Amino acid sequence: MNWLESKKGYETFLRVEKSLSPNSVSAYVNDINKLISFVDEHFPNLTPETVKLAQLRKFVEWMNENGISPRTQARTISGIKSFYKFLLIEEAVENDPTTLLESPRIGRKLPEILSDDEINSLIDAIDVTKAEGLRNKAIIETLYSCGLRVSELVDLKVSNLHFEQEFVRVAGKGERERLVPISKRAIEDIKKYLVSSRKKLIIEKGFENIVFLNRRGKKLSRVMIFTIIKNLADKIKLEKSISPHTFRHSFASSLVQGGADLRTVQEMLGHESILTTEIYAHLDKEYLKDTINRFHPRS
Repeated sequence: MNWLESKKGYETFLRVEKSLSPNSVSAYVNDINKLISFVDEHFPNLTPETVKLAQLRKFVEWMNENGISPRTQARTISGIKSFYKFLLIEEAVENDPTTLLESPRIGRKLPEILSDDEINSLIDAIDVTKAEGLRNKAIIETLYSCGLRVSELVDLKVSNLHFEQEFVRVAGKGERERLVPISKRAIEDIKKYLVSSRKKLIIEKGFENIVFLNRRGKKLSRVMIFTIIKNLADKIKLEKSISPHTFRHSFASSLVQGGADLRTVQEMLGHESILTTEIYAHLDKEYLKDTINRFHPRS
């Protein structure tokens, strides 16, 4: 099996067997592309079956020399380990050369979050007299109110808006669905957008059920959401570097600071493991001190 065949088989496995989203599949395949680029440059005769630990360690050195950050290296190595697990399942290789391959140590990076005042400033900077203004306001409120991933936001369906129950149904990673509460303010802004600027659009076939649309009546791209947020941050001269995911971090942090337990936050964020959610407990020292004071027998 050559690199192209094995990569195609792996891509199909991720998409069909693992039911990963297109973005996740693309990220995993990109990890393999990095390895293939390295092999083509330094070991052109290597095949997936003949790769050894020594060459993989050289690959890690190559990533270092090319200025790839430790966090990205760790992510890439994880993808390559997944690739070789697939090859073992398919019996395309007899041994897994990644077993003893170590990832670089990376510290836990606390995410950037926004205060409620900063979020209000971003929303106040939106010109709602423009055609896209009501849409953009509804987007920001939804991101902050529901803690959605950007992919979940752009795929949000009108049929999954359950405003009477104040919930939205979200298709998360691996097509796992969950119900997420939505605030009255976000409901109000989405309703305004649906009955005004969205209603005036000529909607392309296939996008009738998508909530947030561009001026051509098609689904917004993830890049467009990034651009909307960057432009608003520039407009208010916000010094923090933010993205759509910053609103998700801010949503989770607000819940934890308000006293929500991590299991509840995990459920609303759609995290598969609570270990991913635990980082939000480190964002507020006052919350941690209060927890100790209330529950520790020596406090």
